[in-house]
Amino acid sequence: MIVGVDTGKTVAVSCISLSGASIYSAHMKSGGIPWLVSTIEKVGIPSVIASDKNFRGETIHKINSAFNSILFMPKGNIPMIEKRQLAHEKSIKDPHERDAYIAAIKAYNYYANKLKQAEHIAKQKNIKDVDLVLAKVIKKYSISEAINNKEAKRLSDKNLWG
Repeated sequence: MIVGVDTGKTVAVSCISLSGASIYSAHMKSGGIPWLVSTIEKVGIPSVIASDKNFRGETIHKINSAFNSILFMPKGNIPMIEKRQLAHEKSIKDPHERDAYIAAIKAYNYYANKLKQAEHIAKQKNIKDVDLVLAKVIKKYSISEAINNKEAKRLSDKNLWG
């Protein structure tokens, strides 16, 4: 799954599947890192932790480290008008959950073409654990390596800016 995180006094998470479907969203005033990590753990193990800001805050880095996932940040901060439009389309009322969702969907869009291609091939080959294949593709495995359960042949930059 891909998890968007909004940090600050009120924290929020938004979890989406590797096929782009919204799974879970929540926020908590004064939640902090322990609440974020335990909330994410209750939903699943993230392949990507995403931020809607293009700077590395200590909190987002600690959350990412807790899961050994890929850290995704946009090339630039996402404009408020774009956030409001996407939130309106999805009927997201809370601004913190909105920012977390935007982060998650931006990360998903970065990977979407490759994930759709991998999912299609995995289903054609009757692979049972398609999500595992998709998670490996995010971690820089080729589709063939992911499907055939081989080691990735290249090193990957763990942090991405999309």
